[in-house]
Amino acid sequence: MPIEQQQAIALVTSRVIALCATAILGAVAANFALTSQPAAVRRERRSLVATGTMIGFFAALTWLVSHRVGVLVPGSASVAVAITTAGLALVVCGTVVNLLGRLALGRNWANQATVYEHQTLVRSGVYHWLRHPLYASLIWLSVGVSVAWWNVAALAATLLVFLPAMRHRAALEEALLAERFPEYADYRAVTGCFWPRHRESQP
Repeated sequence: MPIEQQQAIALVTSRVIALCATAILGAVAANFALTSQPAAVRRERRSLVATGTMIGFFAALTWLVSHRVGVLVPGSASVAVAITTAGLALVVCGTVVNLLGRLALGRNWANQATVYEHQTLVRSGVYHWLRHPLYASLIWLSVGVSVAWWNVAALAATLLVFLPAMRHRAALEEALLAERFPEYADYRAVTGCFWPRHRESQP
């Protein structure tokens, strides 16, 4: 593939990913600014899997990508465009779901697995389809970045490190929510954790 085409694809890829990352980081900053006061916490289970370590993972992902560790070389421009476009579509989708999830969650958001005194069980918006749209979207975004940059090392890190970490964090939250809300079991039965589950229409 000509160097000019490689540079054009790389430029578009980097700009799309940078825009999406900026949007999510801005939303995270807003979450911290609007989060409830400690006095409002009813139950909390602390974990290493929190905003700081998630940002750390994405910093490591960025290092793998920028240093081209585990990068594959596409054989043709058409293949490169198709695969990169698929990766970027996943990045954009993950970003949109992340932002919508934060908007729906509102003041229920917390850096640690937390249940507030005023906690509500959010089931609207993207929470109608996913129990953990924020974690799901970050997984999609990480996979999308790996695919867009043709980086198998980044993809392996996502599947072997980030995905299990997200499952661990989700399990902590679900234990608290099931304890707080009796209806959580029914909600869990009809929604996917990180990927939408088919919901049969009600008669």
